[in-house]
Amino acid sequence: MNKFKQSAVEILSKAKKPLHYSEITRLALESGILETEGATPESSMNAQISMDIKTKGLGSEFVRTATGIYSINANKKAIKTTQRVLEVEKEEEEKIVTESSFTGKAGEHLVCSELLFRNFNASIMSVDVGIDISAIKDNKFFGIQVKTANTNKFNTYNFHIRRVSFERHNHGNIFYVFVLRVSDKTRFLILPTIELERKIKEGAIFAVNKRSGFAVNIKFRNDKVYLGNINHEMDYFLDHWELIK
Repeated sequence: MNKFKQSAVEILSKAKKPLHYSEITRLALESGILETEGATPESSMNAQISMDIKTKGLGSEFVRTATGIYSINANKKAIKTTQRVLEVEKEEEEKIVTESSFTGKAGEHLVCSELLFRNFNASIMSVDVGIDISAIKDNKFFGIQVKTANTNKFNTYNFHIRRVSFERHNHGNIFYVFVLRVSDKTRFLILPTIELERKIKEGAIFAVNKRSGFAVNIKFRNDKVYLGNINHEMDYFLDHWELIK
């Protein structure tokens, strides 16, 4: 089962009542159990649940109670998984992975370009070992981890940081650059790892689970940017490239 359907099962099981797919998505994103950097997570959620019902019928985890509204299928039947079902699930998952891959790679190129304009000798790493970009300026090395997302229906940017990657690279001159795509421009929230650690302790960034990592939610409100909630205003770090020094 893919991550959208897994998170939908968890949210609906907790709710114990039918929910609209947009509400399922919102709750899954806010709780950190859904990890996606796609621009339209609610559309992906609806498509995944709808396709599961269409291909599996009474064997689906879900049942549609009204247009766009779903509940857990309390009368789920055991069915044999056919090759057609496997092919459909793989195709839908590949669509989501492809969208995130293009978005992520575009963000890396944007950040690398910004660093080059600022006289860093910067290059994208050919192998992902937890650092996306290596940069050197004035004989000083910087490691840059890039996270990219488009704003979603809830006007929120959602990111996931792998725990193993963060713990391996949370010291020295390591920075996280969150690329925030909007319709007419791109903004960059630039955080040193020490600031991320502080926000984890303060509860602005929370652990999803011990194996997975951390959920990062960023939102603009009244021309200010917040991390997690309005108690953590982050304007100082917005487009502040001089922090990388």
